[in-house]
Amino acid sequence: MTEAKAPSSTVGRGAPRGPSRPVDDIARMGSEIYERDIKAHVVADHDGEIVAIDVDSGDWAIAKDLMTASDLLREKRPDANDVFFERVGFRSVYSFGGGPLRRND
Repeated sequence: MTEAKAPSSTVGRGAPRGPSRPVDDIARMGSEIYERDIKAHVVADHDGEIVAIDVDSGDWAIAKDLMTASDLLREKRPDANDVFFERVGFRSVYSFGGGPLRRND
């Protein structure tokens, strides 16, 4: 008996991939890169914007929304797989509850 294979159109180029690391590791690594390498460069002029960070290379892109930041990062780093997002000046990218999102630092 032969094993069924996925059609070639869904394999390779452009096929969606999931993260290669646990989400907690991506978050920890992304936060460290943001605090160490990026924050000082973006806080003054990009409040509220979204930073997309490839945790493998440290490359990053910034834009007014998540999709644009992601697209800009993919232009620089098409192989980016483990990507972390940070909203400049805020504790989270989005909120579903009623607490303040601004950082106190």
